[in-house]
Order: sequence, then structure tokens, then C-alpha cells
Amino acid sequence: MSLGEWPQGTGKLVARMPPPRALANSGNLPLDTSIVVIALMLIAVVWLFNALVRMRNQVRVAWSDVDVQLARRHDLVPMLVEAVKSYASHESALFERVGAERRAGQLRASPARRSEPEMALGKDLGQLVAVGEAYPDLKASENFRQLSNQLVETENMLQYARRFYNGSVRQYNTALERFPALLVAGRLGFDPAEFFAAEEDARANPQVRLDRAAS
Repeated sequence: MSLGEWPQGTGKLVARMPPPRALANSGNLPLDTSIVVIALMLIAVVWLFNALVRMRNQVRVAWSDVDVQLARRHDLVPMLVEAVKSYASHESALFERVGAERRAGQLRASPARRSEPEMALGKDLGQLVAVGEAYPDLKASENFRQLSNQLVETENMLQYARRFYNGSVRQYNTALERFPALLVAGRLGFDPAEFFAAEEDARANPQVRLDRAAS
């Protein structure tokens, strides 16, 4: 049979078959779509990871500022105790309590565990300054006045650092609880941060005001 004698039925069958290139393209469409979806997911995970790292680093820097102010307050405690003890030796219970709270704050590492002794120390240091101010000679001394002013400054800076730290913790923890971070944060190594003496606890603490010492 010559080339010009192919049956018409065969010619119709060949005419209905799609071109080879069209078959290849139709098979590649699902693969291309999958690649795009995977790429978008990877970009989203990388963006989320970087955002959480940035917030976690901010929490760490904020806690470092709090720790610096706590260390400054701890350094003032022995000098204040010695200054007041020379006039009010009968306040031995207060001196011992302040020393114990200072040691507890130094030994506890996590913010949540340090909150209790540090809050108590702030209250008792205010009481310690009030006891010293009850003695005119001690209140008039340059050493006691300088120590009191340093304590007032340290307490003010500590309150600012504590608020900034707790605000950073709140922002970071909230981000961990939001979708889609809640699905992957734990697997990426992000854990919730601890608060340090929450705002309501600080307001409830009957801390003695030290503003008189700055006058």
C-alpha cells in the first residue's frame, strides 16, 4: 500500500491525537505548581523564624538591662545596712531579712523565680531608708544621703527596665500563640518567656516611697 492510500479512518484517528509537546506541558503543570507552593511556604517559615528571633533577642536584651539594675541595687545593700546599723542596731531582724532577700535574688537565675525575693527586697529597702531618716544625724550625713539618692535612681531605672522587659515578653509570647507560629514555634526551638514581677504585682506591692531621700 502506498503512502497516498492510507485509510480515511486512520487519518481521522491521527488528526484527533494531541501534539506531543502539549502532552508534555500538561504533565508539568502540577509539578510547577507544587514547586511554587513549597517555595512560598519556605519563604513564610524563614520570615516567621527571623521575626521570632528578633523578638526573642529583644527579650534577652531587655532582661540584661533589668539584671544590671538589680546588680546595682544589690551593691548598695551592704553599704546601706552598715550605715543604718550604726544608729539602729535594734533593727537586726530587718537587716537579716534584707540580706537574705539579696542572697536569694542573686542565686535564682530565672526572671519568674527572682520576682518574689526582689519585690520583697525593694519593699524592705524602702523601710531601711525610712529607719535611717528617723535619725537626724544619719539623715544629714553625706554618705547616707548619697546612698539614698543612688538607691532612688536605681529603683526608678529598675522600674523602667522591668516595664520594658515585660512588654517585650508580652509581645513575644503573643506572637508564639498566633497562627501560624503556634504550629511551628516549638519545633523551631522557641519557648515562651517568663515575666518579671508583673505590673499588677508591682502595683500591689506596698513599697515605701524613697523620694524623700532625694531631697
